[in-house]
Amino acid sequence: MAQSAYIKFVSGSAVSALTLDEIKEKLLHYRDQLGQTAKQLGWEYDEAGFPYTIETKPEGEGKWFYLKGTNALYRNIVIGVGSEGSPDEQRHYVQFVLPDNATHGDKSKGNEYCKYLGKLLKAELHLFNGRTMYFNPRK
Repeated sequence: MAQSAYIKFVSGSAVSALTLDEIKEKLLHYRDQLGQTAKQLGWEYDEAGFPYTIETKPEGEGKWFYLKGTNALYRNIVIGVGSEGSPDEQRHYVQFVLPDNATHGDKSKGNEYCKYLGKLLKAELHLFNGRTMYFNPRK
């Protein structure tokens, strides 16, 4: 059974919604940061830190894309956007889905990317195990 994690945008979040292209940009920025850290450390960490390629399929155009693993330890993670609630009060979210064939490595990397995006966007993060992390400023 597939597992899902959600990055929900709430009041106090840096943005109210994201498009798929913006998510791709943020993941590519994360990969670039890993590359710079790897260069400073003299260790090729960027491939280990982001062992995926960003792929799209025609049926998912505008709805979702997926990260395809580049080695045997990682298979894929599906990333999509959506909203919930009434038309007056819509709450947007980013959903990370681990398909049935996902590995433990995919789950670890999925958690890592969700935490990175949640912290960056000051959002509410619902992890794969059901726990919630709050990165948004709360009173």
